[in-house]
Amino acid sequence: MGRFWYNLKVRPFWLAVGFLTTFPVPNLGQVKDGEMKAASAFYPLAGYLIGGVLALVAWLTAALPDGLQGAILLAVWLACTGMLHLDGLLDSADALLSMKPPAERLRILGDVHLGSFAFGVGFVVLLLKWQLLASSPSPWLLLCLPALVRFGLLLPMNLFPAARQEGLGARSREGRIFPALLFALPAIYFFPWVALAVLATMLLLASWAARRLGGGLTGDVYGALVELGEVAGLMVGVWWGRHGM
Repeated sequence: MGRFWYNLKVRPFWLAVGFLTTFPVPNLGQVKDGEMKAASAFYPLAGYLIGGVLALVAWLTAALPDGLQGAILLAVWLACTGMLHLDGLLDSADALLSMKPPAERLRILGDVHLGSFAFGVGFVVLLLKWQLLASSPSPWLLLCLPALVRFGLLLPMNLFPAARQEGLGARSREGRIFPALLFALPAIYFFPWVALAVLATMLLLASWAARRLGGGLTGDVYGALVELGEVAGLMVGVWWGRHGM
């Protein structure tokens, strides 16, 4: 009975944490068909774990100069995700910005080498994220934003088909939105305008990326959506905080 309960409730949570973060998880063995879809319900909880670490680090480094604190927060954020989403952003930049037909863009997505678009986009995104983190965002925003973004990811996962039928991106498609929404509701309640900015940014970029890839999305594009959704959320959250709203 205990093993059944673990497989039913706990295992999908640990799969989500193991997939989206570098936090230690129990030995999960081989991932079976359909398990990544079930794990998607817990994406926001994985986001709260990342956000909790960021909020704690922000509190511990509050006395440091803003630029240094921002750099430390950025490094911790990247460490918590193993740069999984950043890697997707770099690969997506090379493919989506190239003047090639969709089939060739998909081939570029599978190429491990990085081109000029990857370096340019990666530099700008990291610079923006560092500057926003150096603007002393609220620890509550840092707690909630990763959860909002990982809930928002489920929308393009359900709306757009997989551009390729292999890989974790395809296996994670059609995520479980409604259970995930319940976990994300506190973050949406406290930061509604941030949530709106995140969802709008991710859906607009997903639509553009799908057109560039012939109608579908890949796991790399999901990673790019997470990175750019976080930047959009930080922009709105920092602006909102500075204007006293």
